[in-house]
Parts: sequence; structure tokens; C-alpha cells
Amino acid sequence: MSKYICVIGIIAASVLLACNSHVATNMHHHDHEENHSHSQARENTSMQQNAYFGDYSLNDENFGTKTTVVVNGETRKMVTNALPNHKTGEYPRKGNPNTISAQNKSYSFPVNPKYTGTPQWVREPGVALNGVKFEPGTAEVVVCDTGENYRVEAFQDMINLGLDFNNAHVQPTGAYHYHGSPTSVIENFDTGEDLVHVGFAHDGFPMYYSKSGAYKPSYELVKGTREGENCTYTNPKKTLDIAVDGHHNGTYTSDFEYVEGTGDLDECNGISIAGKYMYLVTNEFPYVSRCLMGEVAQETQRGNSSGGRQRGEDHFKQMDSNKDGKLSQNEIKGPLKAHFSEIDTNDDGYLTQEELEKEVIQKGRRRRNR
Repeated sequence: MSKYICVIGIIAASVLLACNSHVATNMHHHDHEENHSHSQARENTSMQQNAYFGDYSLNDENFGTKTTVVVNGETRKMVTNALPNHKTGEYPRKGNPNTISAQNKSYSFPVNPKYTGTPQWVREPGVALNGVKFEPGTAEVVVCDTGENYRVEAFQDMINLGLDFNNAHVQPTGAYHYHGSPTSVIENFDTGEDLVHVGFAHDGFPMYYSKSGAYKPSYELVKGTREGENCTYTNPKKTLDIAVDGHHNGTYTSDFEYVEGTGDLDECNGISIAGKYMYLVTNEFPYVSRCLMGEVAQETQRGNSSGGRQRGEDHFKQMDSNKDGKLSQNEIKGPLKAHFSEIDTNDDGYLTQEELEKEVIQKGRRRRNR
């Protein structure tokens, strides 16, 4: 069974990279491989001043970008219209019928983030320097009559989500957002060093991209095959029958698992370099961190918690044929039907969404403990 323990040393509470120009070496070990090292050129003082750790403004008339960041005491505040300062794909487009539009966003990041070492799941882990958010997961889900549900990854061959060359697309609200490595951001903020500063996570730690791919995630594909019968994917325009009973190939988020020590990065795609903790955006799963290792404001946690409930809500709505907000024994399908009385905790003859969500959580725990 895979371990879910992140190993990261105690680090200094600071977001700045070291100001010296000498080389820092990070030693690590991969299973069945010899010890080896990564050499990463540390940023000098001049690069620090231009790396967007202080006050800055991005105003681009060509793209309509308006982003201002002000550092005041312990807080870094960003006010932005979330329009990217670079070219994008043309929207609407196949797989994404939405149009990019200006937003009204304000973000606050701690200047001196506090590392806890305890991963907290977040839907939106951070924001790029240009004000465009990172949101690696999707709202797309495949639901099975037998109780399983699978969150679809952005990078797969089953469903066209209309991603452009920036690994981004548009939400119905008009919000443009990155699901993976933000190609144009990397180009625009490249200072010549291997590590390109691309944004800030909501816990205050910086987000980088390694041009050489020097730091590898510690996620692997789950062995074995998926379970599930009579599975469908539904969006406002169509419903597709999906066969999920195949090997874990990366189509779904649950196809991956964190395996400590198989890569350089921790469960949240983070690493400590020269004593400074940071997150890496990578070309491999999880692409962008799905969790944070630092203290996060309560409103951020609440704002991101809705994504974790989405799968249970989708499954509930799929089975609620008469749309009365509850499930009778006739509406329940698959293995859940045999456990109806156990799930029906108030013994009223119906299952509520809350009762079903609790069963989904328990089922996930049972799988992880096998």
C-alpha cells in the first residue's frame, strides 16, 4: 500500500530564494537507482528584485491585463481583473463554449508563510503572477450505477475540454485558468535561470517551473484495473456511455497515487531548496499542486472545499430520477442497494445526499486501507 506521508525538512519562514549566486545541491534517492544530485543555480540579488516578490503592476493594453500587487507588512495583496498578459487560444472553441471575460478578484498571501507539513486539499492552489488562477482539477465526472465515480483529468484523450497552448481554458463565468504548465507565463517571466517564478500559492509559498524538468513528482499510476458498470459522462450538451473497467492510464485523478520517495517532490509537488520551501509546476501529474503544506486562511479552505463534494452531488443527482431531493430503494442501484439500511442512518426509508456522501467517503477509506 502506498504511503501518504510527505517528507520535508524544517524550513525557514521565507518566500525569497537565496541571494547568493553559488550552486545549491539537492541529494535524493530513487528506488532501484543510485544516489544522484541536482544542481540548481541560486538566484542573485538582482534577480530577486525583479522576481515579483515586491510591489509590481502589470498593465497590458493589448490583452487588457490589469494586475497590481502591494506588499504591506505581513501581507501581499493582489488586485486583478484576471485577464492574461499573453496570447490565448480562440474562445469559444470546440470542447469549451465559453468566452474569456474580465473578473474582479482580490487575493491576500502571507509574506512569511508558515510550513505545517500537513497537506490540505485545495481546488485552487494559487495564482500566477499575472493574476490568472491555477486550477488543476476539473468539474467533469464519470458516474457509475454501481456506486463508483471518477473525476476526469484535464489531460486525457477521452473528452475534449478545449485546452489551448497554455494548458488553459475558460469557465462558464469567463474566468481563464491554468490546468498545467502555463506556457506563455513561463516565457514572459523567464530570467534565464532554470527555475522560473510563475506565481504564489494561497499559503504564501512561491510557485516555480523548472525548464530542465530537474524535479520529478512522486506520483505513480495505480496498479490493477478500475471497477464500475453502466458508467456515463454528462454535460449540458450530451451524455456518453463510458467503459471504465480498464487499467489506470491517467484519464482520471484516482488513477494516480502518491508514493513517497519515488520522485523529488512531496505530496503537494513541493520541495525545499537551500532551506526555502516552494511548489513546482510540472509537466507530469499532478501538474500543479492539489494540496498546500502551509497555513491557509479559513476563507480559502471554505472556498476550495466545494470541489471535494462535487462527486457525491453528481452521483446523487444521477440516481434521483424524480428529482425530489432524496433517494428511494427503487432509485438506488448497484451495491448501494444491498446496504440501503446501513446508509439510511435516520431510518426514514430514503437516502439524503449527506448520507450518500458519508458512504462515498467511507468507501474511499476502505479502498485505501486494502
